[in-house]
Amino acid sequence: MAVTFASYALALFGLPERLTDPVATAAIVLLSGINYVGVKPAAVTQNVFTVLKLAALATLIGAGMFAVAPTAPYRPLPPLTAPGGAANVVVAIGAALVPILFTYGGWQQTNFVAEEIVEPEKNLPRALVLGVVVVVAVYLLANVAYLRVLGPAGLAASTAPAADVMRAQLGPAGGALIAAGIAVSTFGFLNLVILVTPRVLQAMAADGVFFRRLAELHPVYRTPAAAILFQAVWAIVLALTGTFSQLVDYVAFGDWIFFGLTVAGLFIYRRRDTAPPGPGAFRVPGYPWTPALFVIAAMYVVASAVLANPRNASFGTGLLLLGVPVYLVIGAKRLRG
Repeated sequence: MAVTFASYALALFGLPERLTDPVATAAIVLLSGINYVGVKPAAVTQNVFTVLKLAALATLIGAGMFAVAPTAPYRPLPPLTAPGGAANVVVAIGAALVPILFTYGGWQQTNFVAEEIVEPEKNLPRALVLGVVVVVAVYLLANVAYLRVLGPAGLAASTAPAADVMRAQLGPAGGALIAAGIAVSTFGFLNLVILVTPRVLQAMAADGVFFRRLAELHPVYRTPAAAILFQAVWAIVLALTGTFSQLVDYVAFGDWIFFGLTVAGLFIYRRRDTAPPGPGAFRVPGYPWTPALFVIAAMYVVASAVLANPRNASFGTGLLLLGVPVYLVIGAKRLRG
């Protein structure tokens, strides 16, 4: 997200691309500093950029759906084909879902702050469902706007459909407007990740399964300061060593391995826990079919990512395996302790 923010911010102000790495690094440092000094400033920052992002998307959708007549009439999409037959079509669809699911993502971040949510057994599921429904609706409407203005051929040829739609509707000013909107969107998401992820690292450290130093809270700000600094350094390293598409492949590949494993763990807990549910307990609707469908979908996405791009999957696996020696060292220290 820092890399994408830097790319669009530089394009917006007409600055050279060689400044991408310094701007991305500066964004990570700035937002990490805001989160370091407290949850409230970070939450205010997040709310402001969320509103701005939705305003930009509403402008895009309005410009595409209501300003002009469609460029091309709607018609059924052509049959899906790929070299190698039906098997390659299945793999191609699964690989295409990787960036799509990353775009629809963010719902999992809410779980990281469940401890700080009022009545999480009620409000957390509501927030997850409502949030996903809103995101799906907004992005589907955005795609309708793309098709309406650019047509299927124009959309297929575009590398920046949002900018192309706004440029077609409003001229250069439209392109600048959507570039600003995307910069705002990515900056807001970057803040969200910096806000919630260190709390996972802090909880892991407190449980003795990560570096113990990261369990400490700042004596004044009461934030996971060490975890925020650790994450900032690692994020800067990643931002300086990969392109956006590579980083998305690595992240989404790892995400969906652990999303699938997490939901699969529900079956184990349900089998172990034979006690009747207590007051306020949350029962999974449609169990066991809904979690089983999620696990199958996660397996499909991961397998497709491996088959479609083995190189990126190998790098993603390597990044995950970096955690093994850390875990073994920490485990050895716990045994000695």
